[in-house]
Amino acid sequence: MEEFHYEGDELYCEGVPLREIAESRGTPVYVYSHGTLERRYRELDEAFSGLDHMVCYAVKANGNLAVLRALAALGAGVDIVSAGELYRAVRAGIDPKRIVFAGVGKTEKELSLGLGERILMFNVESDSELERLDYCARRHGKTARVALRVNPAVDPESHPHIATGLAESKFGIPLDEALRLARRVREEFRHVELLGVHQHIGSQITKISPYVESVEKTAGLVRELRDSGFDIRYFNIGGGLGICYRDESPPNPRELVDALRPALESTGATILCEMGRYIAGEAGVLLTRVLYRKQSGEKTFLVADAGMNDLLRPSLYDAYHEVKPLRESTATVHADLVGPVCESGDYLARDRDLPDAAEGEVLAVMSAGAYGFAMASNYNSRPRPAEVMVRSDRWALVREREHYPDLVKGELIPAFL
Repeated sequence: MEEFHYEGDELYCEGVPLREIAESRGTPVYVYSHGTLERRYRELDEAFSGLDHMVCYAVKANGNLAVLRALAALGAGVDIVSAGELYRAVRAGIDPKRIVFAGVGKTEKELSLGLGERILMFNVESDSELERLDYCARRHGKTARVALRVNPAVDPESHPHIATGLAESKFGIPLDEALRLARRVREEFRHVELLGVHQHIGSQITKISPYVESVEKTAGLVRELRDSGFDIRYFNIGGGLGICYRDESPPNPRELVDALRPALESTGATILCEMGRYIAGEAGVLLTRVLYRKQSGEKTFLVADAGMNDLLRPSLYDAYHEVKPLRESTATVHADLVGPVCESGDYLARDRDLPDAAEGEVLAVMSAGAYGFAMASNYNSRPRPAEVMVRSDRWALVREREHYPDLVKGELIPAFL
């Protein structure tokens, strides 16, 4: 995380001391580095050099409007999985012709909204979805551009909850059914245009071999479809390239693309990828203040003001996030960093050597830019934290902290109570 570093003994984001943000905006607060977003996007874009391509950022990783606007300015497209993400992307200035709409359960309203915005294409995952999309397009007098999302039945060797390319996964169409479905498009659906093939095998992939295996299998389908007369212009290889949370050694984008290049070139198609975590993960930290130090027998707890409702990944996946003090120190304590949420599973770090922080000190939970705020909730009626963007030596609030009235917005008490 190059943009997060110590100067003297102070932890900085780019040119801004994180202590300044914590003191000004309070905690918990997410802080994002524009420099990291830009660097990661450019690494991906340059890795595909020599191939007709488009890097589509996966909005589900972090959909803050400032994050999307920063990436739009760099030329990124986006991968969306809901109409809400479509709304965010358009609001942030993303060209609809650079938007691909994925997801296994798109509603009729979502399909209609995507048609209305004239997005680049829908990634279609079933016969039923094709039928519904053809109906919506016919009703609106439009033609829907689609890619068939196939399931290559390859294990990404990541956490089971984020593996999407296994044979038993809910996602995608089995490879051996794709040609049949393509023929249905050509013979039955007059308002659907088949332009692409899509695959995505999972997230936090740290090995090249599963990626290569899946792309080679799917590239074979692209070639087969083209040989059968289908005008396949796009090959979306998905996302999922991992980052280093602890001691992982994921390939860098150039290593990955170099391994994939022969298969990609063989298709003659424009290559799309949909990286989210790789771009945003290391671009963000969560700042949290230690409220109490608690000793329970031989167990030490650092009780912080951020919990599982602010950063769910440790509780959900037992995920590891490095924890750093805002003032550099080598002093450590073996403890759990826990939150105030009324759940035994509410923790940010468990059974670890952590900074020996006193009550009132602020800690930085690192690599929290992806699936951090995006998965935050109001559980225990806790307002969600603020978000801040840093660019060089400037910083700005990019989402206000929620307040108690926000918790009941839209709720109604009926007259009979």
